Amino acid sequence: MKILLLGGTGAMGSHLTDYLSDKGHRVVVTSRSKYEGTEYVEYRQGNAKNKEFLMEILSEQWDAIVDFMVYTVEQFSERIDLLLGATSQYFFLSSARVYNESKEAITEESPRLLDASKDYEFLDTREYSLSKARQENILRSSKKKNWTIIRPYITYNEKRLQLGNLEKEEWLYRALHGRTIVFSEDIRDHITTLTYGLDVAAGIASLIQNQKALGETYHITNECSYKWGEILDIYLEVLEEKLGYRPKVVYQNLSDYQSWNTNKYQIIYDRLFDRSFDNTKINEFINTKDFAPIKIGLKKCLIDFIENPDFLPINWKNEAIKDRFTKERTHLKEINGNDQKLRYFIYRYLKKSWIKVLERIMR
Repeated sequence: MKILLLGGTGAMGSHLTDYLSDKGHRVVVTSRSKYEGTEYVEYRQGNAKNKEFLMEILSEQWDAIVDFMVYTVEQFSERIDLLLGATSQYFFLSSARVYNESKEAITEESPRLLDASKDYEFLDTREYSLSKARQENILRSSKKKNWTIIRPYITYNEKRLQLGNLEKEEWLYRALHGRTIVFSEDIRDHITTLTYGLDVAAGIASLIQNQKALGETYHITNECSYKWGEILDIYLEVLEEKLGYRPKVVYQNLSDYQSWNTNKYQIIYDRLFDRSFDNTKINEFINTKDFAPIKIGLKKCLIDFIENPDFLPINWKNEAIKDRFTKERTHLKEINGNDQKLRYFIYRYLKKSWIKVLERIMR
């Protein structure tokens, strides 16, 4: 088969590329960065949000398109007919964050936030979970039914290791540099489900060219759920083993934690929910009981990352705020660029009243 992955270099897409190419399928992956291809994998450099670039690729016919791009509702509405017309099966990567809070294990029919929330301020935003739900609606209203909606939840791999709403740059970087991890005491006690990107990829692959999957929605998640505090303990055990000491952790109340976190609604309408899933529907095609156990998968990926660390840019404003809270200091030599050094210095050392004055001036 000839399969197109739009933006397929992330936690799920990279594994799906390997999974499909290993089975002899021709895979074409779009990416803004340059990658070297292989016998069965071709990378086309460009931004799939650029309509001209996208139309050129969609001028070819594809057996399946798996779309990892994050669109605005308007962008998706403009492109959907093109995408559906270029393939016999289009996979839309939505998110299990679309679901409302549920005391029971979530099924694909569980209420979505877009339909159930009474928070009109929230509903008036373009928050990720709402945008994905609105795009699902656009897909369902299409005349064509050659689509499949995938709702993964929190996925991890060797380059992406989340703690609550924090990416590795916001917690693991501190731990590996001998500073205290700052986390939310409220999120710590909530239940979550993490799934290895390779397992999500296998789930998606099981649905490709399957007529039963057309016009259907599936979440692909791990069978087991843990409290975020237990996930943190798994990370800390690995770090203690590799570093020779156990990193310190301090917990903030919700107000203090949100003071430096900009993703307010991700916290309120997801990470403060208990999330467990009923996998009956996807289990018709793949056995999720065979997915990597969370403890084993997370340990493997964290060990791999520690041995080959590669961090994205660090938010030095947030690091300064965390250092102020923990009474720690980051040496300025660690920070690249004079602008970032100044930013750190301001938020770490100046009086809060002075910071507010500076923020008003900078507006």
